Amino acid sequence: MTIDKVSLEEKFGCFSDYWSPKIVGDVNDAQIKLVKIKGEFTWHHHDHEDELFLVVKGRLLMQLRDRNIIVDEGEFIIIPKGTEHCPAALSDEVHIVLMEPGTTLNTGNFRNERTRAALERI
Repeated sequence: MTIDKVSLEEKFGCFSDYWSPKIVGDVNDAQIKLVKIKGEFTWHHHDHEDELFLVVKGRLLMQLRDRNIIVDEGEFIIIPKGTEHCPAALSDEVHIVLMEPGTTLNTGNFRNERTRAALERI
C-alpha cells in the first residue's frame, strides 16, 4: 500500500463535469469522492447509507422535506440514511468532498440521467 497525500485543488482540476462523483480514496468501507455541482439535483434518499457532504468551494443548499440548511465553505453536513434530500448549488459552482460507503448510488432510490453506477477513480 502506497501512502500519498492528496491535493484537493489538483484533483478538482482533473474534471469539469457536474453531478458525477470521482473516487479519490478509500477509508475502511467508505469512499472519499469529489463532485462539482451546479443547479439543483434530484430528490432522493439512501436506504442503507449515511452521506457526508464537506463544502470546499461555494455554498450548498441542502433541501430537506422539513427545512433547508445552507452549508458554507469549510462546513459539512451528514445526511442520515433514509432521509429524503435534494442538494443544490447556491453559488455558480460548488466543490464537495463526499464520504460514504462504496455501495452508495449517487441518486439513491431514484434513477435518471444523472445516475452514475460506475464511478471513475482519479
